[in-house]
Amino acid sequence: MLIAGFPAGPWGTNCYVAATGAGQECVVIDPGKDAADGVADVVREHGLKPVAVLVTHGHVDHMWCVAPVAGTYDATAWIHPADRHLLSNPMAGMSRETTAMLLGGKYEFAEPDSVEELADGRTLELAGLSFVVDHTPGHTEGSVTFRTPYAAADVSEVMFSGDLLFAGSIGRTDLPGGDHPTMLRSLREKVLTLPDDIVVLPGHGEQTSIARERATNPYLLDLADDGSTTPPARGL
Repeated sequence: MLIAGFPAGPWGTNCYVAATGAGQECVVIDPGKDAADGVADVVREHGLKPVAVLVTHGHVDHMWCVAPVAGTYDATAWIHPADRHLLSNPMAGMSRETTAMLLGGKYEFAEPDSVEELADGRTLELAGLSFVVDHTPGHTEGSVTFRTPYAAADVSEVMFSGDLLFAGSIGRTDLPGGDHPTMLRSLREKVLTLPDDIVVLPGHGEQTSIARERATNPYLLDLADDGSTTPPARGL
């Protein structure tokens, strides 16, 4: 399996390209601001053909280049219906700081020509890969993670976690559509129940694993102890 990732744009959002190998179809995950050129570089280097764009959630730092990337390669975009409106109106999910940073710019957003909606527990068969969709609201109403099998002796799956889980932290819940109790439920039901050998590829920062986060992430430790934690401050 080929997975190439790179941080893009002013928020350093991780964009990933996944394929069964060089010369094959591929899936692009979370092409945020300034990610289109990086996607093109990976596609050209490995001789890939994007057929789908997966969006973990509708925040602008994760979906800025969804329409350009999908349009360039005639690919289908996949997003949870609760966040679909953000494809064409990302301002609805922005913080005041992000909105202020973008003031004065002329930005136009629109849905790609082909959009499909994600559902909790669904398995997507794309580019020769299987992705299990877990609906994990809290950061946004339509946040999801994607898990795909990984053929390694010590790794059962790779999870693209978006802004649900980071190395040592979790996603913030103070933006429009965010909800802290809902985030805690998502972490309890969709993260703490996973096997330790899953590798986590987050929306920001370095890769980690379920084992590492279960043992060291203060938010998960607090959650496992008594179901409470302090408000997070990661993400857009």
